[in-house]
Amino acid sequence: MSPISPTSPISPTSPRSLVSPGGPTRWHAPYAWLPGGPARDVTFEIEDGRFTSVTPDSEAGAARRLPGVVLPGLANAHSHAFHRALRGRTHDRGGDFWTWRERMYGVARRLDPDGYLALARATYAEMALAGITCVGEFHYLHHGPDGRPYDERNAMGEALRQAAAEAGIRLTLLDTLYLAGGLTAEGHVPLDGPQRRYGDGDVAGWADRVAGLKPSAGMRVGVAVHSVRAVPREALAGVVDVAAGRPLHLHLSEQPAENAACEGFYGLTPTGLLDAEGLLGPMTTAVHATHLTEADIAALGGSRTTACLCPTTERDLADGIGPARALRDAGAPLSLGSDQHAVIDLLEEARALETHERLRTLRRGRFTPEELLGAATAHDGLGWPDAGRLEPGARADLVAVRLDTPRTAGAAPDQIMFAATAADVDTVVVDGRVIVSEGRHVLGDVAALLAAAIEPLWETA
Repeated sequence: MSPISPTSPISPTSPRSLVSPGGPTRWHAPYAWLPGGPARDVTFEIEDGRFTSVTPDSEAGAARRLPGVVLPGLANAHSHAFHRALRGRTHDRGGDFWTWRERMYGVARRLDPDGYLALARATYAEMALAGITCVGEFHYLHHGPDGRPYDERNAMGEALRQAAAEAGIRLTLLDTLYLAGGLTAEGHVPLDGPQRRYGDGDVAGWADRVAGLKPSAGMRVGVAVHSVRAVPREALAGVVDVAAGRPLHLHLSEQPAENAACEGFYGLTPTGLLDAEGLLGPMTTAVHATHLTEADIAALGGSRTTACLCPTTERDLADGIGPARALRDAGAPLSLGSDQHAVIDLLEEARALETHERLRTLRRGRFTPEELLGAATAHDGLGWPDAGRLEPGARADLVAVRLDTPRTAGAAPDQIMFAATAADVDTVVVDGRVIVSEGRHVLGDVAALLAAAIEPLWETA
């Protein structure tokens, strides 16, 4: 299937097409969450993929009707698309993160560009059904299974570009540096087995390949450091140069073992190491940030580094509960990711920020609904600062969440974040294009797409 062009002619009656963003359109919703808070009877006018006006307390007139509560487009700040193949496949042997990782490596061995396109397209379509309008893809499946580059060195990255375009959502491709197979108190170990396809040899080789990735209307090119386990200290200075002006993401303190190894070899926590090498700052997103010291929290907050929590993954892998409230209070903006896609539901990820804090502190009301929505719509760390708000001039992304389902019936519109799930999303518009209508994606049966992409990966296991 060829990618969807940003200017493709569209037939609204075709189930496999997108509604064109070119001409002006008007939508009306009984409720919407505007920058100033919840509002009633809101009319949205859209032209050329942007909101031209957002008017509360207005008559619907001839505008197209949206059900329930309209939210800004949701931003999935951390995704490993190929991990979607692991859902429901890794719960029979117990263990921990490290035993789960061996199953993940098995899937990684079997993916090629065509298979990755099929899996990522279906995964991104599932995201769209959940109201996600932009995804940050933490991408390290760069080369062939034996580590040799494809003839087109960025074939796997280009598969992700095409997958997002066909699913109708925006993509920030976070091309990931991965140089070592791990870290112990004695030092880094070489790449081995399936890890060989992740590596580019050195920072220069990685930077040269990244230079071949070009941004487009629907894709930004960012960079990532897999972790302090996978990138030796001497390579971090080169990352700073390549990351200049781009989003920079990194896994941070996901596991206590990572902290112990880093402190054992470098004499610093992972946060302390990254701070010393100049990688923290407003363009940086630290993913997980689960096992932090008070000094780590102060460094992340003081540098305005975003903390991306992935609560459903962190509990699925028995990683722990991150200090979300403490990070936010210290000054670190928060974002959310579905990471390994045990669940693709940003409403649940947002709700888990609050519920995990309740478990930690035995207190309710640790985050306001506005704060939870802000974390779920944090596009800035993905390089799209003009998205995530229902206001004139912003990208015309909106998500209509029904108030009449078994989960949401009776819920107050301003508390929808505590009631709704991805299953309650009715309509999704991205840059003025309708990609989900009445809970159905323009690609059709997303479950069938997922099954067709995933089953072959396990048939050969």
